[in-house]
Amino acid sequence: MKARVHVMLKDGVLDPQGEAVRHALGTLGFAGVSAVRQGKVIELDLTATDAAAAEAEVKAMCEKLLANTVIEKYTVEIA
Repeated sequence: MKARVHVMLKDGVLDPQGEAVRHALGTLGFAGVSAVRQGKVIELDLTATDAAAAEAEVKAMCEKLLANTVIEKYTVEIA
């Protein structure tokens, strides 16, 4: 099975990388961008065969390592 984790900063948390990207886009002539939030995508190849168990395991990975749950939120997709 494959898992895809999307990690983003929570609403209200400053995103200096996103702001730098927004500024750079404006400098390049893309003036229609008013805000940018930058995140990360983590893809995992799992040996699990049960989707529910795989999702629970990936959520545990997120809580322990993949996401800083104080300032980040995450979503998990299992395929």
